[in-house]
Amino acid sequence: MLTYNECLEMSGLSVGEVNAIAEHEHVDPIIAMALGNYLIEHEGESMIKKIILDDIARAERNKDYPHANLLRRVMEHFIATHEAK
Repeated sequence: MLTYNECLEMSGLSVGEVNAIAEHEHVDPIIAMALGNYLIEHEGESMIKKIILDDIARAERNKDYPHANLLRRVMEHFIATHEAK
């Protein structure tokens, strides 16, 4: 049986990216990991960026600026690791 960390490693996503997808889609992280991996494998990087941007906007509307800043760092990491491909 695979562990969560093994699945995460195989997904090509970071914990922050998985958490952003889970937050946006209102699903458990393991489901978000599968969705994110599917999107990456099928040229859906722009969809993941939109998800993270939506999460940032929601955090700012709720005046949760620390969370918005965390999500900005998640976005920076995502761009750095997935745009170069």
